[in-house]
Amino acid sequence: MNEGRFSGEASNVGTVGVRTQTAPSRFGDGEPIVEAIDLNRDYPIGDSVVHAVRAINLSVGRGELVAVRGRSGSGKTTLLNLLGGLDRPTSGRVIVDGHEVSAMDESELVAIRRRVVAFVFQAFGLVPFLTATENVEVPLRLVHAEPRERDRRVADLLEVVGLGDRARHRPHELSGGEQQRVALARALANRPSLLLADEPTGQLDSDTGHVIMQLLRSIVRSEGITAVVATHDPAMLDVADRILELRDGAIVGG
Repeated sequence: MNEGRFSGEASNVGTVGVRTQTAPSRFGDGEPIVEAIDLNRDYPIGDSVVHAVRAINLSVGRGELVAVRGRSGSGKTTLLNLLGGLDRPTSGRVIVDGHEVSAMDESELVAIRRRVVAFVFQAFGLVPFLTATENVEVPLRLVHAEPRERDRRVADLLEVVGLGDRARHRPHELSGGEQQRVALARALANRPSLLLADEPTGQLDSDTGHVIMQLLRSIVRSEGITAVVATHDPAMLDVADRILELRDGAIVGG
């Protein structure tokens, strides 16, 4: 296995299978958590080629919250998918917390997505027949976290997102904002280094969206993680450390 690739058991994974983080004294300082180097993603369509991501170079430090904005079709979702290993670049490299994601095979990518990178989507993605507690437990069960530590982590996260009293409710019993809070707690379960959020307030009203964005800002600070968020939401832009503008797959500002 090449240096910098993920072996499935990262050195900072504790005995319960949950990553530990040390919050930085100054956010965005130190070694970058995520880097994109000369990143390109092309999609052939018939006789033409769509350049979804073009020559992107990006570096984001630990504890930094970066908002990516741009029109629909500008390449925001494609960029997040590349950073998180859900898609492969046509050319270029992606490095997350020292691991070259763009060079990994599928089994290594699964390990990275379980321990290092977490996702929050517009559509929440909760398992409908599981309670809030059980939904948040899923990532911890996948890494075989010790049951007592798992229960403690889930309870703590539900309190952090303000849903301690809704722990036994299923998604259909929760509002849209509450479902997104559960999704955020689930994403944080294994203490990822990188959180990727694709339009996390897209299905919420403006007031609820603002609450979710403030919560995300607070959690990024308290957990010491890095977040890259694709959004059109002005509330998200207000709380971001940095805003990147995408146009036709290329960064044009930020």
